[in-house]
Amino acid sequence: MELNEITPHLFRTEYSKIVAVLCKTFQLKNIEIAEDIASETFLKASEYWAIKGLPENPTAWLYTVAKNKAKDYFKHLTVFETQIRDTIKLNENEAEQDFEFSSQTISDSQLAMIFAVCNSTNSTESQICLALQILCGFSIEEIANAFLTKTETIKKRLQRARTNLRSDNFQIKSLSETEIKSRLDTVLKTLYLLFNEGYFSKTNNQLIRKELCSESIRLTLLLTENSFTNTPQTNALLALLCFQSSRLEARVNINGDAILFDEQDKNLWDKSLIERGNYYLVKACNGNEISKYHLEAGIAYWHSTSTDKNKWDHVLQLYNQLILIEYSPITALNRTFAFAKVYGHEKAIPEAHKLNLTDNNYYHGLLGYLYADTDSNKAINHYEQAIKLTKSRTEKQTLTKEIKRLKDQNI
Repeated sequence: MELNEITPHLFRTEYSKIVAVLCKTFQLKNIEIAEDIASETFLKASEYWAIKGLPENPTAWLYTVAKNKAKDYFKHLTVFETQIRDTIKLNENEAEQDFEFSSQTISDSQLAMIFAVCNSTNSTESQICLALQILCGFSIEEIANAFLTKTETIKKRLQRARTNLRSDNFQIKSLSETEIKSRLDTVLKTLYLLFNEGYFSKTNNQLIRKELCSESIRLTLLLTENSFTNTPQTNALLALLCFQSSRLEARVNINGDAILFDEQDKNLWDKSLIERGNYYLVKACNGNEISKYHLEAGIAYWHSTSTDKNKWDHVLQLYNQLILIEYSPITALNRTFAFAKVYGHEKAIPEAHKLNLTDNNYYHGLLGYLYADTDSNKAINHYEQAIKLTKSRTEKQTLTKEIKRLKDQNI
């Protein structure tokens, strides 16, 4: 991997880990201090590596520099004595303490941070926005895409959330069982959105960002290892992530074009991940709870494992339940796709039009798909609308290819 590729990659994967470890180790109430140290670390890396070349272990290099910068910050800066001491309640002995960026320290710090950020001082939406930015390294654009809202709205939401945390004397501390359980829903939603951005990215001209999917699975797996957070919902989410991840290698061809589900090479599906999905789905069924994650995991199960000729009937039934639990435009569109599989495209077209999601590229993409076999002109028109509305270069390429196929048929 070239320098111009590895630095952004490491920023995505390691920046939030550095911030989490610094906040937990030094009990920082001002997150921005940790973020500044992490940013300075990457600035030094970009300058130093450009001259000296990549070190043998770039990640370890970053951790060493971040660690030294943190210790220097608390040891030497006058601001520590005059402004920060009362805020972070750190004595000189603690400032000298040694710490390591071990796998366990990073994992513990990230989980501690995500639960600390998911604080009822802020609205649920603001908690998730802040967690996605601080813990997952999401840009404002990526958060806006996740919430299907404007970037300006997200900017204001993040500013208010950070101010509220400071006013509430933010700190990473041990939480009670009640506090952990009260925050778990928000934590799960954050990890769900993290995975979604990896599974079907709308930014950076990448359809799939495997590192985000892996990070989401890793953090969700950690939740199953704690007695307070090893709940049916957590296991259902983990099952869903395993099922979806099993198909990552089959979703894009060597040219970067998206491959539709029915055209995927099933030999590329990861059977071990499907088996893990089955395992966690069984664990999720202990008890009477049925969450959106249970239903989505059930849908993913039928996609990943079944050759049952009535598969789409089962999928449609699950979507019918899911849309009652939590309506979203994507759920409604996916339900309509399943409806088409069961009852045919002709009957599904009125169902799609009822949604009237005219500003949604997936809405036009679905209508293009439904009209493709009966009215190619309408199909092309909807595909063209979808191209105008999407920001994804990969989606544009796939839709353009489908338009060309339809036009060639009409010649």
